[in-house]
This record gives sequence, structure tokens and C-alpha cells, in this order.
Amino acid sequence: MQVTAIRRWAARHDRIRDAFPALVLMIVAVGAAAAGQSGWHAPRAAGVAWTALSCVPLVFRSRRPLAVVGATLAVDLTAMAVVPDRVSTPAASLVALYTLATLSSRRTAWTVGVLAAVAISGVYAATHEEPLLVGTSLLRLDFAIAATALGDAVRSRRQHLARVEERAERAERTRETEARRRVTEERVRIARELHDVVAHHITLVNAQAGVAHHLLRTDPDRAYEALAHIKETSRAALDELRATVGLLRQPDDAPDSRAPLPGLADLDALIGGIRAGGLSVTVARTGLARPVAPATDLTAYRIIQESLTNTHKHARAAHADVSLDYGAATLRVTVTDDGRSDAAKGPGTGHGLIGMRERATAIGGTLSCGRQPGGGFEVVAELPLSLTPATA
Repeated sequence: MQVTAIRRWAARHDRIRDAFPALVLMIVAVGAAAAGQSGWHAPRAAGVAWTALSCVPLVFRSRRPLAVVGATLAVDLTAMAVVPDRVSTPAASLVALYTLATLSSRRTAWTVGVLAAVAISGVYAATHEEPLLVGTSLLRLDFAIAATALGDAVRSRRQHLARVEERAERAERTRETEARRRVTEERVRIARELHDVVAHHITLVNAQAGVAHHLLRTDPDRAYEALAHIKETSRAALDELRATVGLLRQPDDAPDSRAPLPGLADLDALIGGIRAGGLSVTVARTGLARPVAPATDLTAYRIIQESLTNTHKHARAAHADVSLDYGAATLRVTVTDDGRSDAAKGPGTGHGLIGMRERATAIGGTLSCGRQPGGGFEVVAELPLSLTPATA
């Protein structure tokens, strides 16, 4: 925690951070100038002055690293030529080379680092009459190369950590986006289920209640039958609502009522309820009837349910036809009615048609609907019989 706090403080005070190595070098230079073979003595002013002069550019090393390398190198090389008995390493130039390697490109860092190493070693060898690649001259060459290599390693490490953090942040954003997308899809799916269930059964209850009210005094027996249908329809509505709400439950919730969702096997019961509400419906099946994917089964049932509900509620139709055509790979569902062409413009919200199209598209199918030239309304859905794992 303390190290992290120090790093944050240094990041906010870049000028002080840049000047810190210069302060350390001055302390070392004074100590080295005051040490001798026979003990401590007064520091040699020339060596300390040149060290101080070479450290001044380091205050700007983070802002202008290449210029600082040039300035410190010029001072250190001049000091080697003017004060040949100054044996200390050109430390300010080494700090500048390290800083340049951490902040610039690898090509720039190594180009400047190699040239600086050769210059330092060459000037030292010339002023001290030593071979270029032997002894102390070679050691100064190694120091310059090592400073550049260390700075290059630090820069590579920082870049690696930055890439890791970026990937982690990107992965986190991707997870959040995916979670929001899944929540939205689930919300829309449950909204479709609730709309289909409520709209269908409430429409039937309303129609059957109207029949019962109309016949209550003139034909009590038929009115009693209508009331019985209302009871059955409302119970079916409650069962489907419980099944739909059960989609929201977690696996460890109390298993109150988890009735299976309806499918084409329940089509006869659906048609029976529609007929009880006063709409004549015929069902035709062509092709080889066979089991379909669960998602297709539910989608086909909901499309037929919503289509007949709209016919009963908006079209003022007397008859509707339902056709199931089993093809080689698709199930074609067609629902037509003989309602008035202007009645299709009734007071509906349009959510039913949108929901049917969303259901078909969600499993890889298509849906089209519209008024027929001779009157009435037609809904046609092409649904895949089987789904790939990605679609299912």
C-alpha cells in the first residue's frame, strides 16, 4: 500500500520525480570527491561542479528525454576531456539513457544508446590513453549498454501490463454488454409470452361473457354452457400464466406450478376455446406430420393463437382457416379469415403482429401478414422443423 501511495504521489509531481536521481547523484559525487586513499578530505570542487552541471538537465528528462541525453552526454564528455583525473562514471548520462529507453521506441533507444556508449568509451580511452575495448573504457561501454537495456526492459514490461489491463477492461465491458443483451432478450421473450397468453384468453372470456349475457334470459342452458367455457378458459389462462412466470424462477425456488408450455399437441383445445367464443375454425394438415423442435412447436402454437385472437377481436370474421404444411425442412403455418378489410384497422396496439414476427425470426423463420385482395386477413409463417444448437 505504501509503495502504491508513493507511486501515485510521484505521478502527480513529475518534476520532483525527475529531479530525484539528480539529488542522489550529487550526494554520491560529494562523497566520492571527499574520499581518498589516506582518508576523508575536502571535496574536490571541479568534480562536484561538473557532476552538478550534468545533473541539471535531468529535471526535464520525462518531458524531453532525447534532448536531455544530448545535454548530459555533452557535459560528461566535456568533463572527461577537461578533467582527465575525474574517474567517476558519467552517471547523469546513464540515467538519461535509461529514461529515453523507457519513453521512446526501441529503435530510437538502441540507436542513441549504442552511439552514446561508443562516444563515452572513446572519449575516456582517448583522454586516459587506454585501449578502446579494454579495462575501464570497456566498463563504461558496458554501463551505457546496460542502462539502455534496463530501460528497454522496463518499457516492455509497462507495455505488457497496459495490454493486460486493456484486455481485462475490454473483457469486462464485453461481459456487461452480453449480460445486458441477454436480459433484454429475456425481457422481450417473457413480454411476448404474457401478451399472447393474456390477450388470447381475455378475448375469449370477453366473447363468452357476451354470449352468456345475451342468452341468460332467453336460453339459460346455452348461457350456462358459455359460463362453463369462461371457467375453463380462465383456468387455462391461469395455468399458462403460472408456466410463463415459472420462467423467472430459479432452480432452487419452491416448485409450485410448473406446467409445460403449450405446443401443437394442444391445438385442438385452443381451437375448441375459439369455437366456443363464436368463431368457426377449420384446421388442415398436409405433408408428413412429425415432431418438431420445442422452440418451433411453441412458436407455431403462439402464432396460431395470436392470429385467431386478432381475428376474433378485430376482424369481425365469421370463419377462419388454419393450415399446417409439413415440408422437408420447414413447417408452413397459414391462418386466414373472412373478416372485413376495414376491420383489420381496429383498435389494436400492433404488439401482437410484432411479437409473432419476433418469434419467427428468433428461431430462424420468417413471417408475413396482410389483407387479402378478396377480403380478410392472412398470416403466413415459415418455421424450421429442427434448429441448430446455436439457434436453439
